[in-house]
Amino acid sequence: MGKFKFNPTKIDGVYVIEPTVFGDERGYFMETYSATDFKEAGLDYEFVQDNQSSSRRGVLRGLHFQKEHPQAKLVRVLSGEVFDVAVDLREGSPTYGQWVGELLSADNKKQLMIPRGFAHGFLVVSETAEFAYKCDDVYHPEDEGGVMYDSCGIEWPEVEGELTLSEKDLKHPTLDELDFKFKL
Repeated sequence: MGKFKFNPTKIDGVYVIEPTVFGDERGYFMETYSATDFKEAGLDYEFVQDNQSSSRRGVLRGLHFQKEHPQAKLVRVLSGEVFDVAVDLREGSPTYGQWVGELLSADNKKQLMIPRGFAHGFLVVSETAEFAYKCDDVYHPEDEGGVMYDSCGIEWPEVEGELTLSEKDLKHPTLDELDFKFKL
């Protein structure tokens, strides 16, 4: 049995990845990434930066992308649970503007592999969550782009209380107003 199950989604290039978890009375062990296994599955990325964030219930981060320095991301949750989303922004893609969402949690240990050409965001649905991700390019703050979280038809889960977004995320254009597309 392989160490990972690579599950394609309805959008080409986006995968839900399930690691093999070895557990006993002491706890568990799992690999969260193996360049060899990912490459054999056709996911040949060279990750150069790891990021981690902590947020409380109702925090929505996104939808973000970098324009000239796009990033592929391998995302997962270390504690808690989030609804993670990728929106296709690839010019000419048959799924342009469509989204994929997945509940990622410390319990289910699922990961989402998001290739370049997508906007990414997540909503914390547990009391708190720690979120970690690998990127195949470094962060360039001057290169940021975004799409308004409620303009892509995403079916966000309901959470208690109001959503919390940064001022920057509240100023993104809608998908229809977006004047940027990734070249395929």
